[in-house]
Amino acid sequence: MRRFFKFLLIIVIALVLFLSLLSFRVVPENIVYGVSFSKFHSDELGLPWKTVYLALLDDLKVRNFRLSAHWPGTEPKEGMYDFSVLDFQMQQAKLRDAGVIFAVGERLPGWPECHVPDWASKLDTATRQEKIFDYITTVVNRYKNYPNITYWQVENEPFLSVFARQTCEPLDTAFFGKEIALVKKLDPARQVLVTDSGELGVWYGAHKAGDVFGSSLYLYVDSPIFGKIRYPITPAYYRIRENVADIIAGKKKDILSELGLEPWLLHPIVDTSISDQLSRMDINKFNTIISFAKTTGFGEQYLWGAEWWYYMKQNGHPEFWDGAKEVFTGK
Repeated sequence: MRRFFKFLLIIVIALVLFLSLLSFRVVPENIVYGVSFSKFHSDELGLPWKTVYLALLDDLKVRNFRLSAHWPGTEPKEGMYDFSVLDFQMQQAKLRDAGVIFAVGERLPGWPECHVPDWASKLDTATRQEKIFDYITTVVNRYKNYPNITYWQVENEPFLSVFARQTCEPLDTAFFGKEIALVKKLDPARQVLVTDSGELGVWYGAHKAGDVFGSSLYLYVDSPIFGKIRYPITPAYYRIRENVADIIAGKKKDILSELGLEPWLLHPIVDTSISDQLSRMDINKFNTIISFAKTTGFGEQYLWGAEWWYYMKQNGHPEFWDGAKEVFTGK
């Protein structure tokens, strides 16, 4: 028995040393921050989206964005495109020399994850995929000459099959590969970003598929089974995963593409009381998440929840907007 416990102790020590070695990664001193923004989410909150976007540019001084060409808003009717929103966003970003990650595809940031126009939802899979190609081609050709586009993001967390099953079909890996190839053909000068969930994703497929890998990070979530929880993880968890992905799928740049800084809710925000929202995301949790993310090893981090910060400011809670301003301006 004593020999068994001695052997077990050696195994535990070896495992700890191995994980410590895997967790070693240079943590950048100066992190490049950005935000995700969409008219889609602003509309959900009943906000004037142009006002919010310009406030991010001119009050918070955000100089890195992740923007999404949600298909229903971009092509509301088959073959009839509306670029007024994206044109405004891209032009204003260009005027201020703000970089843009430009996301295209069927599955893009924001619930219900898969965004399909009504007219396309009635099509069979093969025909719908043809229409997705047409939409991606039109969007990329329109915006590829903007010098401030940093990456094209193709789909969002496409390999995450455990989430949004009720709204998204299983991933067609062959078609996804063709989407990436199409974007590269249309704009060979830019790299493609592919993302995955930091907590639920496997990472291998997304890390291998793109030129740049992006992970999300949600520390506080609301589970239908367990209720409000904080994931029992440390920043080392992400550093280990980054190192393992580099070893298995090849070393490449990785970014934190979505850092959750608004409450994770099971119902729409506008149908949730302010007090309930604050029980899930108060300023202490906000600051904890920012500090947590600083030592994950990601040198480029895009914050999620900008529209909500503005919404809360309009509802008597400016602390989130002010906290974000400190992140971006140091004031």
